[in-house]
Amino acid sequence: MKKKIVLVGAVALLLVVLSGCQQADVVGKTSITSFDAVLQAIPDQIAEDEMNGGWSLSAPDGTARFIWSKDYSSGTPHDVMLEVAAKPFIDAGLDVTKLPAGMVIGDKIMVGTMLGDEKLTYKGEVTPLASYEQIVNLKRENIKYHTALDHYGVDLGDGNAFEWAKDMSTNDKDIVFVLNPQMFIDAGVDPTKVEGWVFAKVKIEDKDKQPIEVDKFLKPFSI
Repeated sequence: MKKKIVLVGAVALLLVVLSGCQQADVVGKTSITSFDAVLQAIPDQIAEDEMNGGWSLSAPDGTARFIWSKDYSSGTPHDVMLEVAAKPFIDAGLDVTKLPAGMVIGDKIMVGTMLGDEKLTYKGEVTPLASYEQIVNLKRENIKYHTALDHYGVDLGDGNAFEWAKDMSTNDKDIVFVLNPQMFIDAGVDPTKVEGWVFAKVKIEDKDKQPIEVDKFLKPFSI
């Protein structure tokens, strides 16, 4: 009887801790409201992407897109990704044959990651925001908060990301397409000559939450 009481108590404590963690996930919850604000601010740049089985958010200048999936079981190469114009990188020295196979499709460069193979279910209408909420609910580790820029973002793997402002009224970088430049540099790109992209040092936190600076290609927009 004593062992049963102890076990029940431990289970109850675990449920309280888990409930507290869910309630305390300010980053996850606020990322949803701030992402919704971005969607509402640029409705003409949000579209269904049938080829990739999801939704796309296009840069104001049309040179980049953030794409996120409706369903992780769809069989697409990436569930979250960036699609960017290849020409600026080629003009800056890129040898496309030195990039991984399948990364260059036509005149576009694709970077991204798989989130899983689950068939997603929705309580209501399948909308761009509802599909983003699936990432927060099921793949929370891919949602980040970038302290230096006061941004939320989706981690696309290998140092690539899509970020947006926590508060667009106080931030001059409302959305930012982020690429890890190292792969491009290794493939012949002069990072200072990529038109339309800023090559910069960015402050982030390492795995131990210590501040470090890393090189990034940034394409920021005020919307």
